[in-house]
Amino acid sequence: MIKILFICHGNICRSPAAEMVMKQLTQESHQMYTVDSAATTNEEIGNEIYPPMRRTLMNHGISLIPHRARKTTRKDYALYDYIVGMDEENMEDLRAIYGGDPDSKLSMLMSWAGLNTEVSDPWYTRDFDRALEDIEKGCRAMLKKLEQ
Repeated sequence: MIKILFICHGNICRSPAAEMVMKQLTQESHQMYTVDSAATTNEEIGNEIYPPMRRTLMNHGISLIPHRARKTTRKDYALYDYIVGMDEENMEDLRAIYGGDPDSKLSMLMSWAGLNTEVSDPWYTRDFDRALEDIEKGCRAMLKKLEQ
């Protein structure tokens, strides 16, 4: 079983969107996947997915699942095969939380699509469609590479 953890700052926009997109994509896969998401901070712990992101997911036909924000812990590093951040700040925070990346589990989502860019943060840009477009591109590329 392949275990993937998506990470963003608060776990209410980008990382739960990536979790839901990837869960939907993997439903048709021949592989078994465990997919989850978490935050690098305590700011939104316990909160549901941010309403504008929820609406964007629904408008794009992405199935919603129950979600409550949580913070990643050092234990997650041992549990997951791939830990995927949305931006450089997430990556710095993850290395601090996990004490580095000795097993090379950390990556940025857009790197799976061959891009050296971040997933735009709709909390600041207010462009939830663009963020979801980035997430879908990254998740599709990741799944394609994992299935090869």
